[in-house]
Amino acid sequence: MRIATWNVNSLRSRIDRVEAFLERHDVDVLAVQETKAREDQLPLMGLQARGYEVAAHGLNQWNGVALFSRVGLSDVTVGFPDQPGFGEPLAPEARALGAICGGVRVWSLYVPNGRKPEDPHYVYKLEWLTRLREAAGAWLADDTVPTALVGDWNICPTDDDVFDVKQFRNSTHVTPPERAAFQAFLDDGWAEVTRAHAPGYTYFDYYRQRFERDRGLKIDFVLGSPTLAARVTGAFIDRDERDPSVFPGAPSDHAPVVVDLAD
Repeated sequence: MRIATWNVNSLRSRIDRVEAFLERHDVDVLAVQETKAREDQLPLMGLQARGYEVAAHGLNQWNGVALFSRVGLSDVTVGFPDQPGFGEPLAPEARALGAICGGVRVWSLYVPNGRKPEDPHYVYKLEWLTRLREAAGAWLADDTVPTALVGDWNICPTDDDVFDVKQFRNSTHVTPPERAAFQAFLDDGWAEVTRAHAPGYTYFDYYRQRFERDRGLKIDFVLGSPTLAARVTGAFIDRDERDPSVFPGAPSDHAPVVVDLAD
């Protein structure tokens, strides 16, 4: 079984690339972030014609998550228990969607960016991660169903995950509280299953040819429960999908991450 995660930075703008990516890599389950649309606005006919069932959660032109599966899609869950909200009025955002796909519980997650350490969005980010960890504890306790927490975590867990940590010393993604929040999942028993197989960055800003200069961030991860982690046979980052010179059209600023699981 092959699963993938990809922040597409607007599904409507990149649906052709998504369909081509699924075919090129023979992907069974794709978790998508930043769809930037309501479900009724998404161009899904091509995916469905290719045999993919779709679950999507989007409220407006911001955020948005989805799951595409050709190995079954059931027990769809929008959001997690006690997921915090943001904005005025305070409301949960479209940042978490889970389902059972091919016997694996897959969660497509778009962790809040945090903006700046002094911003209310940063406090929201840490609270969001705390509540996610609490909810994830129940999935970890019932590991009869392997679980994958996949998506854009908006955290660089180590200095090696950022092209120049000195440039980020006053920024989000590398602060001790964010890194501690990520590490807490690992301490609980989740395993990050891509790093050993797929070194390198997953996000490259469009600014100043960051991709061409390999000045990126590693912020897209797959955390697996013990039974899922034991099934991982490999992983890779599709850098070609981020490379503006390889495929027609503008790429997302994220590269997809692909993980293979043994039966």
